[in-house]
Amino acid sequence: MAVASLALTLALLPVTGQQAGATSRADRAALDAAMRQLLATNNGPPGVIAVIDRYGHIDIHSAGTSQVGESTPITGQDHLRLASVAKAFSGAVALSLVAQGTLHLTDTVGKWLPTLPSQWSKVTLAQLLQHTSGIDDFSQTKAFQDAVIANLTNPPPPATLLTYADPELKFTPGSEYEYSNSDNIVVALMVQAATGRSYEEELATQVYGPLGLANTSLPSGVAMPAPIAAGYQPDPPNQPEDVTELIAAGWAWASGGIVSTPLDATAFVRGYARGATTNAATHAIQMTTFRPGSSEPPGPGANSAGLAIFRYQTECGTVYGHTGNTSGYTQFIASTPDGSESVTVSVNSQITPKTNPVAFAALQKVELAGVCTALGD
Repeated sequence: MAVASLALTLALLPVTGQQAGATSRADRAALDAAMRQLLATNNGPPGVIAVIDRYGHIDIHSAGTSQVGESTPITGQDHLRLASVAKAFSGAVALSLVAQGTLHLTDTVGKWLPTLPSQWSKVTLAQLLQHTSGIDDFSQTKAFQDAVIANLTNPPPPATLLTYADPELKFTPGSEYEYSNSDNIVVALMVQAATGRSYEEELATQVYGPLGLANTSLPSGVAMPAPIAAGYQPDPPNQPEDVTELIAAGWAWASGGIVSTPLDATAFVRGYARGATTNAATHAIQMTTFRPGSSEPPGPGANSAGLAIFRYQTECGTVYGHTGNTSGYTQFIASTPDGSESVTVSVNSQITPKTNPVAFAALQKVELAGVCTALGD
């Protein structure tokens, strides 16, 4: 594959082994090797970037290319689609409002959104955030998929997305874990109902502003701000297909529509994991309420589901964050609970364990190597 032969591009800040934020040479070498292996994998992505932040010392590793046919690597300032990492953003907004008393974890769908199916009325905000609601995943229905294909660039209003879900609950709320894109659509609609403001406005007020995210947005259409790391779909034996602006973000909205940069994603996960967008009491509940369940796609190590955050217990230590994949992109963001050490891994291709198991295994090795580099000693 042509991109596999591209030279590894490293952009390292001048840190030394004596500084608190320094990473070991062996850890960095292992991460770089894992990235080269990923690019060399059959149907691997054109490019990969890993941002390691230890105590404010940023170490950026980028291999491959941001544009097929070019030699430019993905940079920390390039915009990519965050996919389901957007669910952590909806969690940040909701938990910020819980801290302010505008919402409560025990608030029900019926309280704020009485026009939604009556079967959902007793589902709580906490259950939505932890994917224990039992609400059907609208994105997995044929009706939704047919609607997207019929009108890729013109999504309906967010509430319409839920009309593609079966109104019948799949299980008693709180009794089981099942990842559902519907959950975070409902969360965002509850935010709007409780505040009287748009979800996009609340994102800016509760998350972008406090965390200094100047390059993060929730568009509704297909356009992305420059600079862009283009997203690709494998199309063997042809060159990968550019799908960067194929599907409007509004088809995923609060469940997967966020566009951001690796550096902004890093700032977000560090702030989110340490509770910078909520209060101590709410954050304590978020970080102690876990049950078996993986993010989509699974992150490295043993996955557990919390309230809009996942715990990844790896051989190098435990981190908290989220993963995501969508057409053209796959993401992993994670941090220690105090926000001092973090890793962000982004690739410009959709890689899942079902569609590309070999490349996905290679991607998980990159993610694990990133965690090990971030946590160091």
